[in-house]
Amino acid sequence: MTLAALAVRGLPELKPGDDIAALLVAAATAPGGPRLADGDVVVVTSKAVSKAEGRLVRGRERDEVIDEQTEQVVATWDGPNGRTVIARTRQGLVMAAAGVDASNVEQGTLVLLPEDPDASARRIRAVIRDLAGVNVGVLVSDTMGRAWRLGQTDMAIGAAGMAVLDDLRGAADDHGNRLDATVRALADEIAGVADLVAGKTSGVPVVVVRGLDVVLPAEIDGPGASALVRPIHEDRFRLGVTEAVRQAIRSRRTVREYSDEVVPREAILSAVQAAVTAPAPHHTAPWRFVLIETFEARQRLLTAMRERWVADLRADGLDEEVIGRRVARGDILWRAPLLVVPCLVTDGSHVYPDVRRSEAERTMFTLSMGAAIQNLLVTLSAEGLAAAWVGATLFCPEPVLRHLNLPGTWYPMGIVAVGYPVRPPPSRNRVSSEGFISER
Repeated sequence: MTLAALAVRGLPELKPGDDIAALLVAAATAPGGPRLADGDVVVVTSKAVSKAEGRLVRGRERDEVIDEQTEQVVATWDGPNGRTVIARTRQGLVMAAAGVDASNVEQGTLVLLPEDPDASARRIRAVIRDLAGVNVGVLVSDTMGRAWRLGQTDMAIGAAGMAVLDDLRGAADDHGNRLDATVRALADEIAGVADLVAGKTSGVPVVVVRGLDVVLPAEIDGPGASALVRPIHEDRFRLGVTEAVRQAIRSRRTVREYSDEVVPREAILSAVQAAVTAPAPHHTAPWRFVLIETFEARQRLLTAMRERWVADLRADGLDEEVIGRRVARGDILWRAPLLVVPCLVTDGSHVYPDVRRSEAERTMFTLSMGAAIQNLLVTLSAEGLAAAWVGATLFCPEPVLRHLNLPGTWYPMGIVAVGYPVRPPPSRNRVSSEGFISER
């Protein structure tokens, strides 16, 4: 196989409204141009695409623009060149400065990432096919740093007309060993090859990579570069070192809608292991976490709790319509794939002769339980799981203990519904200082 990477020269300085695909076809077919052929992969820098699509911001503070383009801050630090922000963008990419760039544009101008890089790649491919009559693949590339590695390289953030991954799992190597984890990031490798020709200062925004058998039939655009983005619940490094605790806490939400995706038991056990690191009085371990995994166990428990709740509301004199609305709030527990019942155990508490100190002792154990539950919720959030802590068991501990066959000395401190969210919870990068009282 012979692989060639050919620069497309002669493109004008791009401006909003330009048809970048038509311009690159004209440049490629001009004398000395590489001329496009079936099977070529056309790699276009994201900055060129963004300029043509008008993704430019003028006269605004860079930090403000970065914040607007940020879905979640992964890490920040102050270095010799100022403050660096690593952020997950609205497109799902993790990049320095959320992909906001100030190079190769007029001073005071910032370039944003294309709004939808895959859609941009599809449009460019379609125009090339119409104007040049050839079937090519198209990549939109951008420069990224990499964890644990110095230097930067180009990667594909948009793709059309080609497979972006080369899945070798199930195949065998030359020694007959089965490959169980090898999936090549094909689109990223091609973007890196193109960058060797384009460079950063040569003014070449388009490169044709020739000699690869990766282009799909003309009527198929393929999965796009979004298929390269690791699902957030599989990303074990989505929170950077300096932001890990802060962002895990901020990302925690009460979520009431869950998908049908199975929750790994290992994730729950990991959260419980974090929960029991909470501070506790008298060197005790006053926490127990009961995992309800089967539908039958959940149905028995929630039915008994609902019956008790309805009886209490009727005893309060409420009419059936009001009772129905209140009971419906507990439906969240029926919808979640898993339930966790945290229970307080005060076996290690001290016995005091007066009520005041006895109440204080109980409160101390209860505070420890709250800290453990907070650890549980934050760790679930860090694992990409959603949760809701519902206090229903506080009003009916007896049926909970009975239907879960728990000791009478355990006290259920609510129920935590756990699952994967139907949609990502909204971000909360800023935290209000409301409730903070300074020293007086």
